[in-house]
Order: sequence, then C-alpha cells, then structure tokens
Amino acid sequence: QLDAGFDSASGFRAAFARLFGHPPHRMRQPSDLLADWIDTPLGGMIAIADDHALHLLEFIDRKALPEGLRRLSGFVGRRIGLGRTAVHDLTEAQLGAYFAGKGARLDVPVALHGTPFQQQVWQALRTIPAGETRSYAQLAAGIGRPTATRAVARANATNRLALVVPCHRVIGADGTLTGYAGGLWRKEKLIGIERGYARRDSWVDGPAGIL
Repeated sequence: QLDAGFDSASGFRAAFARLFGHPPHRMRQPSDLLADWIDTPLGGMIAIADDHALHLLEFIDRKALPEGLRRLSGFVGRRIGLGRTAVHDLTEAQLGAYFAGKGARLDVPVALHGTPFQQQVWQALRTIPAGETRSYAQLAAGIGRPTATRAVARANATNRLALVVPCHRVIGADGTLTGYAGGLWRKEKLIGIERGYARRDSWVDGPAGIL
C-alpha cells in the first residue's frame, strides 16, 4: 500500500497520475468518470463512477489495481478525474450500512466492462444471496456452461466491482476459501458478516413466527 504511493484519501489524490498513467481529467461533463476514496472497516477502497453508474470499486492494496485502473482509463479515453457523484455517495452509504449490519444488499447501478461471457458471470454473482456461497462449478452450471469452470474462475478473478459484484461468495468445491484478490482474510471477514445477516433473517422468518 505504501509502495503504491498513498495511505490516505489525500495521498490517493497525490498519487493519481502514477496510478492511472495520466493526470486527472479536468473538464467536468456528464459523461466523465470521477475517482474518489471510500473508507471501510476492511480498508480503503477506490470508487470510480459517473452520474449514472459505478465503474470500479477496489481495495487499494490489490496488486492488480494499477493495471486495472489503466485499462479502465484507456477504455474511457482517459476521461477520469478526481471528484464525486451521487453514485459515490450511494455506494459509500450502502457500504456503511452493510458493515454496520443494517443492509446486506449493495444495490448500486453498475457499468460492467468485459466480454459478454464475463458480464454473464458477473451478473450471476449478483444473484447469490448474502450468507450463501457457490462453488465455481455451481456458478458455471448456473449460467448454463457446466464445462466452463476454469473460464468462470478467470472471469471471477477479473471482477473490478468488489462487494457490489460479490465474487467473495465463490469458494472451492471442498468448501475452502480460495482465489480472492482482495485477500483471503477479507473474504473470511465478508462471509462471516453475511452469515450474520442470514442467521438474523432466519430468526425473524423462522417457523415459530417469533417476529
């Protein structure tokens, strides 16, 4: 994190050019993408959004983050600046509620930058309820591609919308926690948070009709 050139929101702004490969875009138009920092209990995150959708949400210490930022910047013609939109505010509010135990679903509008197959996998990830997990094989079968387990795993690894597209809900066939670029310790924490949601929902909706 320190080697990347930032350890805070202000440091992130100072390191923008090195991270993105170009200085911040200065002209603010409705189609521009803006990057800002969001603090969470599991570490800082970079959020990139326009006025309509979230394009990227990543933990700052992900090793592939600089390359992912440069790819997105190239895709949108280097039109990424520093700032915030209503989508940033919505994302930050929902992340706050999620970590505070007040809302399991991160219902943020997203823009998915990938192949049709990758987008199919990412959309399937968004249908996995909080508190549940799937294996790569189950995810492949769920999209009608039962022989594409490895391709599904690769698509899962290229997700650039952490938590909102919940790739942390995919585990190994034997139940082990595998393959989370944000760190297995985070994956364990996130699954634990979501199991808490599931237990609470089961208590509320249980057969005894407690509430």
